[in-house]
Amino acid sequence: MSNNNAGAPSRPSAVQSVDRAISVLEVLAHAGQAGVTEIAAELGVHKSTAFRLVSALEARELVEQDSDRGKYRLGLGILRLAGATTARLDVVQEARPKARTLAIETGETVNIAVLSEGAALYLDQVAGSSSVQSSHNWVGQRIPLHATSNGKTLLSGLTDDQIRRETGRKLAAYTPKTVTDHTTLLAEVAEVRADGYSVVSDELEIGLTAVAAPLRNAHGDVVASLSVSGPTFRFDADKVDAARKHVVAAAEEISARLGWRLSPGSA
Repeated sequence: MSNNNAGAPSRPSAVQSVDRAISVLEVLAHAGQAGVTEIAAELGVHKSTAFRLVSALEARELVEQDSDRGKYRLGLGILRLAGATTARLDVVQEARPKARTLAIETGETVNIAVLSEGAALYLDQVAGSSSVQSSHNWVGQRIPLHATSNGKTLLSGLTDDQIRRETGRKLAAYTPKTVTDHTTLLAEVAEVRADGYSVVSDELEIGLTAVAAPLRNAHGDVVASLSVSGPTFRFDADKVDAARKHVVAAAEEISARLGWRLSPGSA
């Protein structure tokens, strides 16, 4: 009987390689620097195996070689990965006190989201007095960019070409109100850029309305989105307008804490 997978690496082998590569990083983190022979001894593998692992990590700039001593150390790629995590933690840390105040002011659920692999990744959530019992926990979930106020706010920091790449070729319909064509989506995102906030009702699920505004860093880049969400029946025109003012003000205050300065002509 023929084996169609002949020659292909087995899944356990691939997982073992990942585990060993992580072990290399841990060895270097502990030792500071180490040669291939030392790494092989720590991992209990042949020197050639250690060299292949180190070479793969070096190609991704996760490790680098000391040209004088020939030993390896952690590379700049590690700093980039750590920096991305630190930046997200900074956003949550700076935003949480204001998010609590915003939840009290509006009585609704407050969420903080970032762009992540073609979706809005929810990092933090604070429930308001009106939503304590019924609020869905979004933390850790990835939500469609084209069907949410947080998503459209995050997209407002991108170019049109970047938006098309992030959202993919097909925009899925979640309700009859979901935007499913890029032309309409790009037009709506352009409005978000101009207005400084996004309002979405019943696009991800019927009965859910949310208002979001961008969180910016010192360079003015949109690094996250802050939103207030609740049942559509509670969000009449007056409630949406009040929530919008609170969200925009809170987002500007948080952005200031992240280093952004509102230009005089943009207020």
